[in-house]
Amino acid sequence: MGRGTGFGKIILYGEHFVVYGMPALAAGIASKTEAFVSRSKQLGWTLDDRRPEVFGYKKKKKDEHTASIELVLESAGIDLSEMGIHIELEGDLVCASGFGASAASCVSLARALNDEFNLGFDDEEINEIGYEGEKGSHGTPSGIDNTASTYGGLVWYVRDLGGGPPTFEKLKLKDSGFLTIAATGITASTTKVVSDVRAKKDENPEWFDSIADEYKKLVQDARTALLQFDMKRAGELMNRNHELLQNLTVSCKELDELVEIARSEGALGSKVTGTGRGGNMIALAPDKETQNRIAHALEKGGSPFVYKTTFGL
Repeated sequence: MGRGTGFGKIILYGEHFVVYGMPALAAGIASKTEAFVSRSKQLGWTLDDRRPEVFGYKKKKKDEHTASIELVLESAGIDLSEMGIHIELEGDLVCASGFGASAASCVSLARALNDEFNLGFDDEEINEIGYEGEKGSHGTPSGIDNTASTYGGLVWYVRDLGGGPPTFEKLKLKDSGFLTIAATGITASTTKVVSDVRAKKDENPEWFDSIADEYKKLVQDARTALLQFDMKRAGELMNRNHELLQNLTVSCKELDELVEIARSEGALGSKVTGTGRGGNMIALAPDKETQNRIAHALEKGGSPFVYKTTFGL
């Protein structure tokens, strides 16, 4: 039986700014998906998906997940016309929007196939297969999710506005950081939110440029702080990043309330993560005890889903 793993991911800094060619910092989180591949007498592939999920996620994503599995198999060169395999998926990464669950599934499956069939792929090739699999879920993926899923640690990502391949730099922290993630229970359309920000930018480019100029310095400072493991400074920059996102009108009352709850319970920093106007927020804690206290307060504060993990290694 072949076995493989893929990390989940979270965006730490850079939502929306990354659309315009500015750097983003994402982190591979400790939570992961595990895949197991065994040979079967039944032609083709079968799946036993035991991954934990936010209610309804796997049903909603079933067609996309099927397409991703087919693309991973094709990219790995696995021909099932004369043999069969059984795929099992499990692990502690919860299937929910914003956590890179689809990428973790693709990367873990690629590694399990590599293990079972002795394909000899290195991490770079696993990452490429993961990217191809992500096309089943995202059409034209950025590549940031599968890169964080393959390598863990931090990923410095810059989109090429000329249409070329993005720039990735893989970074490691000296130790793990404690992160609490909480959902608002509101789902926003990424396409609409990004379109709204672009319309505001086009209407008032000076307004956008002043925010963007501050962000460019902020993300460089955040990179330095994280690599020096100065979590106090990293948290301060998270707080300021959240304010910049508020200025872009991509936060909302529910997100702001959760952000304030986390800060009141000792978070070093907290902010929206992902699309905004709903979705998730993150809180950076100095230690596990504070992380637990923040999580409890966010649950009491009305979040329908609170998740504790670490990141950076």
